[in-house]
Amino acid sequence: MTLAEKSTILGFLIFPGFPMACLTSAVEPLRAANEIAGKTAFGWKLISEHGARVRSSAEVGFDPDLSLDQADDLDYLFLLSSPQSTFENPKASGGLLRRLARHGVKMGGISGGVFPLARSGLMTGYECSVHWCYEAAFAAEFPDHRMTDDVIRIDRNRYTVSGAAAAFDLMLHIIEERLGEDVTTEVACWFQHPLVRGQGVRQKIPTVRNQSTSDMLPPVVAQAIDIFSDHIDEPVAVADVAQTIGVSARQLERSFKHATGQSPSHYYRSLRMNAARQLVLYSKDTMTEIANAVGYATATPMVRHYRQTFGLSPEEDRKTINMFRVKDNRSIPST
Repeated sequence: MTLAEKSTILGFLIFPGFPMACLTSAVEPLRAANEIAGKTAFGWKLISEHGARVRSSAEVGFDPDLSLDQADDLDYLFLLSSPQSTFENPKASGGLLRRLARHGVKMGGISGGVFPLARSGLMTGYECSVHWCYEAAFAAEFPDHRMTDDVIRIDRNRYTVSGAAAAFDLMLHIIEERLGEDVTTEVACWFQHPLVRGQGVRQKIPTVRNQSTSDMLPPVVAQAIDIFSDHIDEPVAVADVAQTIGVSARQLERSFKHATGQSPSHYYRSLRMNAARQLVLYSKDTMTEIANAVGYATATPMVRHYRQTFGLSPEEDRKTINMFRVKDNRSIPST
């Protein structure tokens, strides 16, 4: 086999509770590309830390092909996990990841997989894509890391994507590099994938309690939401936001209620509460630390607003979710 004919090998390192949709979204387009091209252009290996069987967030078991210390001859290695996932032996396994990176393996994280990738030190100095529902937790754990809300971020030899659909898009990018545009288009058509998204495409974020998404909002409302999102930890007055945008507070109020069904102040509080919930679910921060992170001087009003928003206190929410994870080994949410 000539160098040109050598298969591109992708490794998928799975952790307990990983989102299964991310794995199938990555492997299926590669399989289709091989069939369409009539050759084994791509190969893939399923890997776990010690080679043991791994159960996904959907409770489906997977038998890896090999353990991490047996992983060699890879061109890419993608981590698939929940945000809480850690290695059983972080020092040894993190060292194996870093060794693979030093030997030229392109490293990536899909959805929650960016967390163990960052914990291994492999995202230092790189920008990464983080799913919007994990942003606050990632920023709290890795304050010095650069994030983007793009669905795909390729920063030199680091490949990060926000979720399962984005994983499919990234595989199409890799297929196009190897096999060209015609094969890539046919793969997309096989799966009725109408739009191939690349870098620079932002995630569509559902607006709070509304059927619209962030890219469907009127410019005035979208600008206000961007400002609110940038001031989670340091609250800004709605009147100041309106002045910054160049409209009256009353006009902003009307536009917001028409687009989202809520006033700007209630929407802003919802953003802060969603950020607080990420920290409750995906961090070990105290309630005081979480309150400070979302712009409250003390925990008491944060807890009150949290209960009003989600129907239970942060402590109750954390206890319930942790029991669910321990019993069922799931990522909440699995994306």
